[in-house]
Amino acid sequence: MLSRPVVAITGASSGIGAEFARQLAPEHDFILIARRKARLEELAERLKRQHQANAEILQADLAEEQELQSAAERIAAEKRLALLINNAGFGIRGRFWETPLAEQERMHRLHITAALRLTHAALRNMVPRDSGGIINVASMAAFVRGAGNVSYAATKSWMAAFTEGLYLELRAARSKIVVQALCPGYTYSEFHSKLGAEGEEQRVPRGFWLTAEEVVAASLKGLRRGKLVVVPGWRYQLVNAIVTKLPIPVRLAFEAAASRPQRERVRVSQSAPSAG
Repeated sequence: MLSRPVVAITGASSGIGAEFARQLAPEHDFILIARRKARLEELAERLKRQHQANAEILQADLAEEQELQSAAERIAAEKRLALLINNAGFGIRGRFWETPLAEQERMHRLHITAALRLTHAALRNMVPRDSGGIINVASMAAFVRGAGNVSYAATKSWMAAFTEGLYLELRAARSKIVVQALCPGYTYSEFHSKLGAEGEEQRVPRGFWLTAEEVVAASLKGLRRGKLVVVPGWRYQLVNAIVTKLPIPVRLAFEAAASRPQRERVRVSQSAPSAG
């Protein structure tokens, strides 16, 4: 059997990360990176059984220095590396000054430092071959901020800006490598249940919810076309097109109005610390 190109996916144990593996499995092998080894083993077995895809498992918490370094070294050494998907991430809820600082620092290490280090390793690998791609999973929060998720929105904004900068450098170097900032809105996954936001499904209109399958299909379609920013779903595309063109005071007023229910939930949760 001919060697197949390799895709490295962080946060591969569930949600969008696992869905990337499922959709890419017919033609690729994998380096699957996440903290939950049992989930990775289950996914790897399924990919092998259904698509004859080989998947190497790398159990790692990318917010930890040594484990991040090991992942970066593995990516740098993979001669068949075709695509890196920086998907690992999490959210926390609460006012910035009342949320534990350690968790916010961990988020910055995972969303920013890990993406920075792994992308650097991947590009050092890909650029000499002039082939490959990087997908950085950002969020609509990169463009529309709100109360109660300051660090999340800030780190996702960084991911989008970082990807744009890479695009400009690669274009100036006449490189064939493709980079993409994937910016989904509300997506059915474990993300919101871990965040303690199950009630979002009742608050947010059904038309604004996406499936992981829809998000990944939009991303891969955009990757084939060399599209820098991919916003899945026409509703989010419309919101993004409007909000990013607004004068700053108008945009801030929109964000304040949109995040008013969030402020109320934060207030309630902080008045009842025993819940959860």
